[in-house]
Amino acid sequence: MKLKKFFNNKTVIVTGHTGFKGSWLSLWLVSLGAKVIGLSIDTVGNQSHFKAIKLAKKLKNINIDIRNLGKLKKIINKHKPDYVFHLAAQSLVKKSYIDPIYTWNTNTIGTLNVLESLRSFKKTCIAVIITSDKSYKNLEIKRGYKENDILGGKDPYSASKASAELAIQSYINSYFSFKKNKVFIGVARAGNVVGGGDWSENRLIPDCVKSWSKNRKVLLRNPNATRPWQHVLEAVGGYLKLAMKLKENKKLHGQAFNFGPSENKNYRVIYVVKLMKKYWNKVSWKIISKKKNNFYESSLLNLNVKKAKNKLKWQSILTFDQNIKMVTEWYKNYYINPKKIYKTSISQIKKYEHLMKKNFIL
Repeated sequence: MKLKKFFNNKTVIVTGHTGFKGSWLSLWLVSLGAKVIGLSIDTVGNQSHFKAIKLAKKLKNINIDIRNLGKLKKIINKHKPDYVFHLAAQSLVKKSYIDPIYTWNTNTIGTLNVLESLRSFKKTCIAVIITSDKSYKNLEIKRGYKENDILGGKDPYSASKASAELAIQSYINSYFSFKKNKVFIGVARAGNVVGGGDWSENRLIPDCVKSWSKNRKVLLRNPNATRPWQHVLEAVGGYLKLAMKLKENKKLHGQAFNFGPSENKNYRVIYVVKLMKKYWNKVSWKIISKKKNNFYESSLLNLNVKKAKNKLKWQSILTFDQNIKMVTEWYKNYYINPKKIYKTSISQIKKYEHLMKKNFIL
């Protein structure tokens, strides 16, 4: 199963293409010869993967607020996409407390607007809608959450994502389950990812590289905290694989799939920064007393990925060392020569494609 076979010369709409995952997905699609149309609200910060690789020059860039249903409908009807990947979202838990209405409107109503825009679409189209691991109601259980587990969320971000899932299933059952249906939908749930070009606030690796780029020690408040670390290309590769399989097998229509580390092994923060030092001599840190959050944030959830492995033939393939090496080398190369970082991103995509083929995922 070759990626180019599915995406070369195909029209692909990516919402949220200026975001971290969206920019990596869009770049990968461009490298496959796809005609990518990126839809995103213009809120990219001074530093982003999208800006670093000058992605705006490689695709059609449309500034749109996903909450604008009328404009979204016109764009989809005009460009008649073969594929739609919906990633546009307000993705920060802390910001969801500060501005819950914006979070709900973007994450829930925005997803509803994508579905509504596709409802009257007459052309065959594959739509992959990306939600979150935090769509699951956190029951504080250690086993990985399965796709049929209960959804929910205490914080505005998690609840808005779980609500988007309800909207998706409602539309699938109400409008996209008839014999003449031409729009086929898959749902992708992935956890937090790491990778080059992420400068988000309140995240370990972005905080680290911001400090190291200024020759400062990063301050670690909770060095023994553990996280499931997944490279962005693992998750994005899963989205592509879901779209490909959905194109081949319409029985997957309406189903949700988890994309996460296969081994479900969490690593401590201190171990991550020590491993990064192996590949970048600027890495240094200082452990300080922990500062308590004044808002609730559910812990990152482990995902059971057996369904994706069995039905999509997808699995996480990078070792933890390979993952952290790719992340570290991207930032190292960026701070040495930012003008060449496009080549670094493309090189990492091609290397990952090779690993996918080697592991019989393609």
